[in-house]
Amino acid sequence: MTSPTPTSQAAAPTESFQSVAVVGTGAMGQGIAQMSVQAGATVRLYDAGDGASAKAHANVLATWAKLQAKGKITPEQAQVFASRLSIAERLDQLGGCDLVIEAIVERLDIKQQVFKQLEAIVGPDCVLATNTSSLSVTSVAAALAKPQRFVGYHFFNPVPLMRVVEVIAGLQTRADVCTRLHNFTKAMGHTPVQAQDTPGFIVNHAGRGYGTEALRIVSESVADFATIDRILRDQMGFKLGPFELMDLTALDVSHPVMESVYNQYYQEPRYRPSVITAQRLAGGVLGKKVGAGFYAYEGQQPNGAVITPPEPAVPVVDQLPPVWVSPKAARRPELYQLLKDLGATIETGQAPSQQALILVAPLGLDVTTLAAVEQHDATRVIGIDMMLPDNSVKRRVLATNPATRDDMRDAAHALFATDGKAVSVIRDSGGFVTQRVVATIVNIAADMCQQGICTPQDLDTAVTLGLGYPLGPLAMGDAIGPTNMLEILFNLQTVYGDPRYRPSPWLRRRGALGLSLKHEEPRA
Repeated sequence: MTSPTPTSQAAAPTESFQSVAVVGTGAMGQGIAQMSVQAGATVRLYDAGDGASAKAHANVLATWAKLQAKGKITPEQAQVFASRLSIAERLDQLGGCDLVIEAIVERLDIKQQVFKQLEAIVGPDCVLATNTSSLSVTSVAAALAKPQRFVGYHFFNPVPLMRVVEVIAGLQTRADVCTRLHNFTKAMGHTPVQAQDTPGFIVNHAGRGYGTEALRIVSESVADFATIDRILRDQMGFKLGPFELMDLTALDVSHPVMESVYNQYYQEPRYRPSVITAQRLAGGVLGKKVGAGFYAYEGQQPNGAVITPPEPAVPVVDQLPPVWVSPKAARRPELYQLLKDLGATIETGQAPSQQALILVAPLGLDVTTLAAVEQHDATRVIGIDMMLPDNSVKRRVLATNPATRDDMRDAAHALFATDGKAVSVIRDSGGFVTQRVVATIVNIAADMCQQGICTPQDLDTAVTLGLGYPLGPLAMGDAIGPTNMLEILFNLQTVYGDPRYRPSPWLRRRGALGLSLKHEEPRA
């Protein structure tokens, strides 16, 4: 466990909480204890497991020793920190604490039992907090006589490096309890975000669209796992593709979360899981930790190197055909400029010649729909994703339709790879890959704001810090344009007839009025 340089190493005990207990001393509990000490509190470690508290105590001391060796803290600071950390042998030794943070197994009955015991031990003003990532804070608090002092306090692993913390108010949680935890989080050098007690809170809720939509794309045989990962990394700037991410987190973690959020929202279509991950979980193909997932791995696990399938070679085409751009695609002047830069022969007539490659640039629609509606010769129609400016992406994405001829497919691939930029050619899909995934992410985030789960600012902050997205979902939608997001979703709903793609009222209204997705309405 490592940490950035502590921000309040030698501070006096924090004004909000002076004495903290951490119940459950696994990796998460150790991180919480470390940061609580560095925030100025004295901390007691308790774990029911034999020797677990002592082991955790030694691990945290070793962390400070490493930070000292690296020059990130002084010997004096390390000594002060160590003096503030101790072990409780029994739960009833936590009576003097003014904050207890629980980080034990994710089981409602066990958490309720522990907090009922704590309630009889601690003082009347002690705040009780659960680090749950999936259980309802209100449900845990239901077993208590004083649920007003109970709160969700969700850290991410590894705690010292993941700098966002969700503060979750249960149905009866007092506002001052959340305020004190906000202040305590800031004293740790972390960023607090406020969430309502809803499934997944902020980060795990907002992250639902990335993997589930990618799985849906695979299920339609649009592209393989590696191609989808490449597209989302190179077009939108995600650090990991969705299948790389699921291999890293492992399906025994990620698939149950998909099912949990889906079922807690009473089968809301936006969160629908996939039979692909259910089957792989049943078969034990969990990801990197077992050496087999969406990718293959070589060497000893869990540090084996990923085996990435090679990209298809750029076809060799002796003579490229002329290109005719559909009138709707012609609304995008940058497409003409791109074709000129690539040295294409561009036809400008009202209709394409019999030799021309016909180019369309749909938003949300599939290539087939445009070819049929515009009455083009479908055998020569290719789609290109122009949602993002070409100079902002590292990869171009083309899509065929079921009738596209092989020679036209190869010619388009060769043409758009002329300058050396990577090109992926996929099968027909409403919204290609990036449009679908980004629109799903933005739409879920917009609906979270509509539900009042959190503020727009807290949502974007939590997702960028907690998930490492290149932009927060709402900022992502604003960058592409709320009107474009709305068009993509309306068209996806037309292509698939699935309520999964129905736009959130938050997005519909802001898209219709040309407002930022972060714009909050005046209070009624």
